[in-house]
Amino acid sequence: MPAEPIRVALIDDYDLVLRGLRGMLLPYQDRVAVVEMDANQPLSQTVDIALLDSFAQADPAHDIVSVLAKNNRAHRVAIYTWNFHPDAIAQAKQQGADGYLSKTLTAGELVDALEAVHAGESVVIAPRSAGVHQTGGQDWPGRHEGLTDREAEILALITQGLSNAQIASVTYLSPNTVKSYIRTLYRKIDVTSRTKAVIWGVRHGFTPDGHRVDTWRGRS
Repeated sequence: MPAEPIRVALIDDYDLVLRGLRGMLLPYQDRVAVVEMDANQPLSQTVDIALLDSFAQADPAHDIVSVLAKNNRAHRVAIYTWNFHPDAIAQAKQQGADGYLSKTLTAGELVDALEAVHAGESVVIAPRSAGVHQTGGQDWPGRHEGLTDREAEILALITQGLSNAQIASVTYLSPNTVKSYIRTLYRKIDVTSRTKAVIWGVRHGFTPDGHRVDTWRGRS
C-alpha cells in the first residue's frame, strides 16, 4: 500500500454517478483520495489516476481515453465499466488505459485494483460472470424508477440525441440488443415513442451535468 493515499480524479458527465462512486471509495480514504470530480471547476490538480466511469460516454470519436492519457496532470488512466467487449478493451489499451476495471468489483476490490494500477501494473479485471452485477454504492439516473444500469445508460444516450446505430457503436452492443433494451425501458417508464422517452429523460435527470473531458483537453 502506498505511504500516501492515491490521488484520484473521477470522470463522468453525471453527478449522480460520480457521487455514487465517490461514496464507494469514501471508507478507503486512507488509501484513495478523490480530489477532482466537478466539471464546472478548472482542472487544477495533478492526480495519480484519472478514473473514467463509462456510464453514457457518448464521445463519437471514442477518444476520451487518449485525451486523459496525453494530459500530464494524470499519471495513469483507468476505466470503470460494465462493457467487456474485446474491441472495447483493445481500443482502451491502444489509447493508453492502464486499467480496465469491472463494475462487479466490490469497493475494496476496486481500491486494490487502483493500487495495482498506481504501482505500474497493466490491470484488466473482467466481470465474475455474465449478468452478475454488484451495484454496491453505485448509482445512476432512473435507478429508483426501476431501470437497470444498462437500461439507464441507453436512455441517457437517447436523451443526448444519439440514434440506435450510434448507441450500438459507443456501447459495443448489437443493434438488436439496443432495440431490446429500448423496448424494455419504454415499458418501465410508460412511454411509446422516442420523443416521449427524451422528454421523460430530461425531466428525470438523464441530461448530462457537464462534459468533464473538456476540462482535460488542451491542459498540460
